[in-house]
Amino acid sequence: MRQVLWRAALAAGLVCGVGLLPWLTRTDPALTVLKARSAERDPSPEALAAIRAQLGLDRGPAHLLGQWLGGLVRGDAGRSWISGSEVLPDVLRALGASLLLMAVALVAAAGTAALVCARTLRTAGRVRRGGTGSALLAALPEFLVASVLATVVGVQLGWLPALGWYGPRWTVLPALALGLPAGAVLGRLLDDLLPGAFAEPWAPAAAARGIPRRRIARQALRRCLPALLPNLGLFAVGLTGGAVAVEQIFDIPGLGRTTLQAALAQDLPVLQAGTLALVLLAALTTGVARLAARLLTGPALRDGALPTLHRPAPPARGVLPLAYGALLLGVVALGLPRDPLALHPGERLRPPSWAHPFGTDALGRDLLARIGHGALDTLLLALGISAAALVLGVLLGLAPRLSGPLVDTVNAVPPVLAALLVTAVAGRGAATPALAVTAVAWAPLAAHTSALLQQERATLHLTATRALGAGRRHILRRALLPAVLPPVVRHALLRLPGIALALASLGFLGLGAQPPSPEWGLLLAENQPYAERAPWAVLAPAAVLALLGALAVTAAGGVRRPRRRTPTAVAEEPSRTREPAVTR
Repeated sequence: MRQVLWRAALAAGLVCGVGLLPWLTRTDPALTVLKARSAERDPSPEALAAIRAQLGLDRGPAHLLGQWLGGLVRGDAGRSWISGSEVLPDVLRALGASLLLMAVALVAAAGTAALVCARTLRTAGRVRRGGTGSALLAALPEFLVASVLATVVGVQLGWLPALGWYGPRWTVLPALALGLPAGAVLGRLLDDLLPGAFAEPWAPAAAARGIPRRRIARQALRRCLPALLPNLGLFAVGLTGGAVAVEQIFDIPGLGRTTLQAALAQDLPVLQAGTLALVLLAALTTGVARLAARLLTGPALRDGALPTLHRPAPPARGVLPLAYGALLLGVVALGLPRDPLALHPGERLRPPSWAHPFGTDALGRDLLARIGHGALDTLLLALGISAAALVLGVLLGLAPRLSGPLVDTVNAVPPVLAALLVTAVAGRGAATPALAVTAVAWAPLAAHTSALLQQERATLHLTATRALGAGRRHILRRALLPAVLPPVVRHALLRLPGIALALASLGFLGLGAQPPSPEWGLLLAENQPYAERAPWAVLAPAAVLALLGALAVTAAGGVRRPRRRTPTAVAEEPSRTREPAVTR
């Protein structure tokens, strides 16, 4: 009951905060609505007064919120301030389009994740991929993948439609743009857990009894899925509300795009209805994910009969991260002596050459110079946000009853809308982009921490440790945190390039880095219109971000649970000599 009340309070607070957005930002909603209705109309005092009287703005935000909530009880979400049409049918149509896109994108993500961990499944965890390919794919921004697919597959090759939303064929390209990066992240998280599942006593016992490898692989997959289902639910909601760029590129009338347009136009009835729909979707998705996790785990979770997935292991070899780090450092070192702001109009969009190894942009500026000078801001800020998100995610993940509903609510907010809310509270400034991204970046890490803790608390060795009289602090410090922190840290490193891109996306609203800043994500954004004519202008910053992703993922392989003899480890060893109960 407390969980339901806490979730309802958070949802109400979010909807009310969205409803107060124009007053929090100290803008005149009448002026914004007038510009959205007719950009050429003169904003005279008489016209603004007429809009205030028509919409009831002169009665204050409390009256508007009460009126909207009262109509919502009767099934009436009001009328759009811009178009005058009923809000509920429009939001339901947008939700239907987003749900269809989400379903197809999840299929693409599942296929990508299967390819990422296929070798681990085939070799029973003895041989694993280096992770470079999945890291490169996970580091690619969705809008870049969408642009390439629309240009190459849709326009040049003509295999699939690249614009509009008229049937199943129109879902393929946007679903691939969303599903490929998401599937790479999910595949890396799953591939991180599979060796622990294959190392459990039941796996070699099943192999010794002649059980086929495919069946053992399916059981290992089933063993690892409960720890990933909360993050899968977050991905599903993110694919619905956070697919704004992809919906914009492919002209899809989805809920994320509808909500963003309503936020920019301050169309409060549409914005509130869209936000409420995302919150309800997040709650439903979380409930389904938790139920599925319990069904997959079975009574072993309740009885404390699970073996641990997080055994001590030696760190991965450091050759690849050193190579990627040296390559990234070399690119930055070559670009720093060059001038990133020097304009050469006669050398616009020049291809790579000896004078300009990465080519030039639309203003004739050297791309290598801009990438080198943008490294400091991009890397330091992204690392700082990743560290803050990691700390917040772990701390809140230790209290799942508090953080569970909070994670669902935060994840239901599109990043751009979160930036608007943070700007309304904190104001515009240098710290605003970092605060906005940090406000949503901790949620996946908290969900991952909570899921891993739930699994680890139900392990056999912790049951034995409790029986020996160990207290909660001892268990937390000696057993739970050493087992959970390494995979969560690896997860945080995997999201490092995405955080750098999230910072860049805020520049479109004037909340992030602005030209002529050489920030890497901004380089992608400002060169994207020239992707077909000068692909190097987009490929250069994308390649550097992908290199950062490869460095982060391969370096994460060195974050492992240390081998050491502790009372917990002694208690754990007997569990390795007998076969635990197989989950049903």
